[in-house]
Amino acid sequence: MATIVLKGLRKTYGKVTALDGVDLELRDGEFFCLLGPSGAGKTTTLKAVAGLEEPDEGRVEIGGVDMDGVEPYDRRVAMCFESYALYPHYSAYDNMASPLRSPRYKVPADEAKRRVGRIAELLGISHLLDRNVGELSNGQRQRVALGRVLVRPADAFLLDEPLSHLDAKLRQSMRAELKTIGAVERTTTLYVTHDYVEALGLGDRIGVLREGRIVQVGTREEIWDRPADTFVAQSFGKPRVNLVEGAAAEGGRFRSPDGEVDIPLPGGVEIRPGRDLVLGVRPRDVALVRDGRPADGTVELRGRVYVTEILGRQSEVTVSVGESRVSLVVPREQAAGLGREDPVRLAVPTARLLLFDPADGGRRIAP
Repeated sequence: MATIVLKGLRKTYGKVTALDGVDLELRDGEFFCLLGPSGAGKTTTLKAVAGLEEPDEGRVEIGGVDMDGVEPYDRRVAMCFESYALYPHYSAYDNMASPLRSPRYKVPADEAKRRVGRIAELLGISHLLDRNVGELSNGQRQRVALGRVLVRPADAFLLDEPLSHLDAKLRQSMRAELKTIGAVERTTTLYVTHDYVEALGLGDRIGVLREGRIVQVGTREEIWDRPADTFVAQSFGKPRVNLVEGAAAEGGRFRSPDGEVDIPLPGGVEIRPGRDLVLGVRPRDVALVRDGRPADGTVELRGRVYVTEILGRQSEVTVSVGESRVSLVVPREQAAGLGREDPVRLAVPTARLLLFDPADGGRRIAP
């Protein structure tokens, strides 16, 4: 196990800046997820740690040792690429065992067999070990490639979207297995993904990367409840967070331009009237009010149904509140019978409101 520290990493490819001053610290034994859209610099970060890319500026430390000038094979890291990179003429077993046979590790055959067998069982591919990889499906090859990394003696695992080629059901089960492997091995793991579900399900902590810069680092709860800005808020959750543009009004309130969204500012926030703001609330925090008064701690908004979509046992209802749109997720029976333009009442919890500053790149103001 080892810590991984990145200090001021910069990397450019011609006029494209892939990394723009990345600072990051992974704790010993931590499962850290790096989340970001395509082109954010996730894979470049992994390659810089592995020694496959030399940063233009900054440094990488593994286990407290500066990796400047240290070759990839001397860094004691194991990397799984998004592409399988398997030996096509080897069996699944031989692909997984190949690192253990190298002169660098010289793992005895019985120990190699034990390691491969244990990881293969966790990955659900024990029955495939004798097959040639050319006979395997894409998802099975992905698991073999992942297993080849996990069997290695390493101070850190570097995983580049290793579940991307699996179907939805298998991805869900594999997330659980990876979490189990991480808990058992306690090997520092840097896991790259564009899927917020994977990040929330796997990460002890999460780092959000955008255009080569770290936007926020925190636990799952911190990232979800207190996103650093509108980009982070929109990166987590489906349906996406509701964002309503408006401004501060007299009496400590937020008001949309048409006045239809008029809500008290989060407690303790003092903002001069007239300042532009963006109000955020997650769809699963909003409720329908069918009868009586809204619950304590909520404020009521009135609008008309724009569209209703069924999500299995739940429904997503999008409501037009004046010129603004607010989505919410409710049990399907609550949305039954709702049609376009039907009037509805919404209960918005004031304690769950988020406030952002559009003049400062959408940075969160409160709470």
